[in-house]
Amino acid sequence: MRAEAYQTFTRAEWAALRANTPLTLTQDELASLRGVNDRVSLEELADVYLPLSRLLNLHVRAARNLNGVTDTFLGRPIVGRTYVIAVAGSVAVGKSTFARILQALMARWPDHPAVDLVTTDGFLYPLRQLEEKQLMRRKGFPESYDTRRMVQFLADIKAGQPEVTAPVYSHLAYDIVPDQRQTVRRPDVLIFEGLNVLQPGLSGVDGRPASVILSDFFDFSIYIDAETADIEAWYLDRFLLLQRTAFQNPASYFHHYKDLPLDEAREVGRRIWSEINEVNLRENILPTRERAHVVLSKGADHSIAQVALRQL
Repeated sequence: MRAEAYQTFTRAEWAALRANTPLTLTQDELASLRGVNDRVSLEELADVYLPLSRLLNLHVRAARNLNGVTDTFLGRPIVGRTYVIAVAGSVAVGKSTFARILQALMARWPDHPAVDLVTTDGFLYPLRQLEEKQLMRRKGFPESYDTRRMVQFLADIKAGQPEVTAPVYSHLAYDIVPDQRQTVRRPDVLIFEGLNVLQPGLSGVDGRPASVILSDFFDFSIYIDAETADIEAWYLDRFLLLQRTAFQNPASYFHHYKDLPLDEAREVGRRIWSEINEVNLRENILPTRERAHVVLSKGADHSIAQVALRQL
C-alpha cells in the first residue's frame, strides 16, 4: 500500500481508540458467529472490532446529519438513508466471520439498531449458467457475478425502497437456491460482503468502462488482508475440515471428495487454491485493497495485528 495514503496503527495503538465503547458480545455469542476455522477472541473484539465499530458509528451519525442538510435544502422531509459498508478480501481470509461480528456489534448501538448483512454469493450466476458460459473454473471471479443485478439491488437500497430482495446461495449445494430470497427492509446499516465488491467495474459490451459500479453505493469499505501463504494455509485447513464434515453430506456438491485419503485431499485442496483462488486473489481482489477506507492486516495466527486507516 502507498504509505502516504494510510495512517497505520499497531494493534495496541488501535485498541486505545476504543475509548469507553462497551463490549456487548458474550463468549457464547461470539462462538456462534465464528466460521469453521476462525479463532476470533474476546480480546481481539475489544482491541480491534470495538474501536472500528466506534469509528463506524461516528461515520453513520455524520452521514445522517449530512443527508438531513440535503433534505432541508430541497425542502423535503428528512428521511433516514441506509449506510452501506463493504467488506472485501480473499477466500478463507475470514470475511464472513468478520462481517457477522461487525453486524452484531453495530446492531447494539442505539443509533442504528437495524443492521442487515448481504453477501455477494447470492449474485453469482447459477451453476447452469456458469456451465453454459464456461465459467465454472472462474467461479468467484468478477465475470461470474450478475453485476447488473447487484448494482440494481444497491441502487434500490440507497433509493429507500421499502423492500429489496437478494438471491440466496447455498454453500452446501454450491448453487443459488431456487425460489428463496433474502428480504431487506430499509435497514439503518447494510453490510455488503464479498470477494470483489471493490472492483472498479467490468467493461460493457462496447468495451467502455461501466458507468455505475458497486462502490458508487458504498459509504465505507473494509479490506481484510493477510500474506498469501497464510491465506493458502487457512484455505487448506478449512478444506480438510469440510472434507470430514460438510462434504460427508450426500447433498454436498463436494460429496465426491468425502473418502479421499488425507494426502490426496490435501493435494486437491492445494490445486483448487493455486489454479482458482490464488489467481483470483492476485489478479482481481488484491489490486482493490487500496480502494478501502480501512485495511485490517492479519498475522499467521489469523488474528488482526495491524490497522491502516486511509487518509487520502
